[in-house]
Amino acid sequence: MAEIIIHEVGPRDGLQAEQQVVPTGQKLAWIRSLVAAGLDIVQVGSFVHPEKVPQMADTDELFRALDARSRGGTILSGLVLNEKGLERGLACGVDLFCLGVSASETHSLKNTGMGSGEAQRRIIAAAGEAVAAGRKVQVSVQSAFGCGFEGPIPEERVLDIVRAYLEAGLTSISLADTAGHAHPGQVRRLFGRILQLAPEIRCTCHFHDTYGLGMANIYAASESGVTGFETSFAGLGGCPFTKVAAGNVATEDLVHALRRSGLRTEIGLDGIVAVAREVAAHFGRDMPGRVHKTGPLPY
Repeated sequence: MAEIIIHEVGPRDGLQAEQQVVPTGQKLAWIRSLVAAGLDIVQVGSFVHPEKVPQMADTDELFRALDARSRGGTILSGLVLNEKGLERGLACGVDLFCLGVSASETHSLKNTGMGSGEAQRRIIAAAGEAVAAGRKVQVSVQSAFGCGFEGPIPEERVLDIVRAYLEAGLTSISLADTAGHAHPGQVRRLFGRILQLAPEIRCTCHFHDTYGLGMANIYAASESGVTGFETSFAGLGGCPFTKVAAGNVATEDLVHALRRSGLRTEIGLDGIVAVAREVAAHFGRDMPGRVHKTGPLPY
């Protein structure tokens, strides 16, 4: 891992499927702790209709509360699904816009109400507006490794979406394993093909641990040249619009593994573990992550 960028998505992907809405003040406390731990990027929320995802109703308020002094050196990201979301994000100070298209037609319709083709055209246009406004942009392919509704996703379909991004000048690209179907051989092959398309591509991976291969897939991605890793505190998360929603790789588990290898030792693992434990206590149930339960080993 020559370069490692950790993108904490717990405040968005971790919380979006939870029925119990977390108070804004509690979210702010968790986000500020994650920033203080020295994580590179924290995803504050998504700009979606509050009736569709009530947990994200305070995203604009959260960004406005997290002023420059609260952010330190951490980039704050927000997920955008359409033009209205982009407008809201520009108004409240998002640093990094994350926009995506699902390679699964079924998942795309359930998640955005649009087919993949229409979503791609609109997302690329919105990404261009964000770039023109001087903001950072990351574009993704969701359900890139398989879909709970459609099964295997042809790699050429994923590559076609990536090529469209590149033609639009968008080179920060994430592949999301929304359904958790990925396996290490597939991960190496697909990221390897994508990284050969253009020398300026910077790839990020987002793996759900639905079938227990999340961490193995992260290591396979890193071996292929991926430098960005999206994870969630306590392993919380799951897309509410996929067939089997399951958690992410836990941020504290990844940071712990890196520190055991002498990497990213400056990140405050204790602070992340504390957040994960608070999240588990808040919801009153066992969480998928390991290290917040076992405690970390020395490095």
